[in-house]
Amino acid sequence: MAIQKQYLKSKPICKVTFTVPAEAAQEVKVVGSFNAWNSEETALKKLKNGNFKGSINLPKDQSYEFRYIIDGAYTNDDQADEFWWNDFGATENGVLVL
Repeated sequence: MAIQKQYLKSKPICKVTFTVPAEAAQEVKVVGSFNAWNSEETALKKLKNGNFKGSINLPKDQSYEFRYIIDGAYTNDDQADEFWWNDFGATENGVLVL
């Protein structure tokens, strides 16, 4: 899995691109504190090479918890900037630091 950050010079925004290798998967979504954990908003697009990819613009100078939903199963990105414990889910969430 990969996370690419592109900071915009003209705005206090960071374009975050998520790439998830999941060739056998039917659907991959990214959810987190940036979208109130709403899986309907952030489906990633499946590419011909089997990866899923998508981008979102987020305000910089903030941190966001997130996870992927791959065919209904929650998973973390091993390349997250940090991991924070979440009592609600009794697991760790990945964290983006922008």
